[in-house]
Amino acid sequence: MHANYIAGQWLEGAGATRNINPSDVSDVIGEYAHAAPEQVAQAVESAREAAGEWGHATATRRAECLDAIGAELQRRKDELGRLLAREEGKTLPEAVGEAARAAAIFRFFAGEALRVRGERLPQARAGVDVEVTREPVGVVGLITPWNFPLAIPAWKIAPALAYGNAVVFKPADLVPGCAWALAEIISRAGLPAGVFNLVMGRGSVVGQAMLDDPRIDALSFTGSVATGRQVAQSAVRRFAKVQMEMGGKNPLVVLDDADLGQAVECAIQGSFFSTGQRCTASSRLIVQRGIHDRFVAAMKERMAALRVDDALRPGTDIGPVVDARQLQQDEEYIRIGRQEGATLALGGRRVTREKDGHYLEPALFTDCRNDMRICREEIFGPVAAVIAAADYEEALALANDTEFGLSAGICTTSLKHATHFKRHAQAGMVMVNCPTAGVDPHAPFGGRKGSSYGPREQGAYAAEFYTTVKTAYTVA
Repeated sequence: MHANYIAGQWLEGAGATRNINPSDVSDVIGEYAHAAPEQVAQAVESAREAAGEWGHATATRRAECLDAIGAELQRRKDELGRLLAREEGKTLPEAVGEAARAAAIFRFFAGEALRVRGERLPQARAGVDVEVTREPVGVVGLITPWNFPLAIPAWKIAPALAYGNAVVFKPADLVPGCAWALAEIISRAGLPAGVFNLVMGRGSVVGQAMLDDPRIDALSFTGSVATGRQVAQSAVRRFAKVQMEMGGKNPLVVLDDADLGQAVECAIQGSFFSTGQRCTASSRLIVQRGIHDRFVAAMKERMAALRVDDALRPGTDIGPVVDARQLQQDEEYIRIGRQEGATLALGGRRVTREKDGHYLEPALFTDCRNDMRICREEIFGPVAAVIAAADYEEALALANDTEFGLSAGICTTSLKHATHFKRHAQAGMVMVNCPTAGVDPHAPFGGRKGSSYGPREQGAYAAEFYTTVKTAYTVA
């Protein structure tokens, strides 16, 4: 039994989750304890008690702890990547890359702990000095999704600790293994007891207990729009600080002047890698009519060469869907797309492999309209819809015609169109001639409209959420 980590101790909970490998459903990775509501309360209390000491610790001490975590993640990236591939279904190279990314995030924020900036402002009144400083928020509740079980916890936990906050961390119930492994590393990094707490279990129990606890000063959430609304309502009701990332329906525009091979690779990687289970995935491919037919033909040829198989098998391009429920959702959207009149140009069928797993061919729809459900709703699977556009202006309008605004991409050799798109795409992140999925630890992450709410994640911009500003006046 893998226990919860509360107040510096490993504690069993109320029930447990059996962690199943989606590449081989007979493979049980382990059992992971559920935290009872009273244990969540205990974790919050321990964080509250520890927050003062950690908030006043030297920047050097915080930096050393985070650097130690990052160094161990880097040393063990192959081992942790293998665990991630078994648990979530990413291919092994992608999973090892995610473990390395988590390491880089902790090491980046080890440096940021030493770079917390303030200001000394000019005197407006004679003899009165003005200083502006940043201080920790206090106790931060972190709720993370299943699709990046190391990277997303890392980019929430690392800045929270770097800026002096105490943490109560709830991972997705579907992927407790990576969260537990990360917590075990953090438990040995030299933090005072209570500064970091791991509470595993279902969102309806553990997550709700966190939302309802007035002692949590800030909540950072990544997940669905529906759950995000609940998080926002709970936070605003008690004036807690809130930060949310809730998905996307990201466009990749391909203009007639694009390099065809480059555009196809951007679409393949953005739409189908990580089994399409990324909030930044290119689920809408908006293609100018002059290149449309050649693009679709090249996509089909490239897709036919992709191997869907066990995430740990060498040569696998796309691993399984994360679980049976998500697989059913993907198949339902494929059925909906065909009912709406879109053409299933390739893929979209379940496939069988040596081991019993949740395998699905990537699906490409053509003859799509932007008002179809498959073009409006986030599917979160390896399904992409091609929408034809007459010219750049129509393509831009289609790209922006969505309730989401996380990531948007364009493939073009026109500096004019690339520059215009960067300015006018209604998204928090814009990619030119590269996939819509793929971000760096030192750059801000987040979107607009229905994709995000609150300050950005990652990079130096993380300070906006994990710190609060204090202005001090002193009579000289």
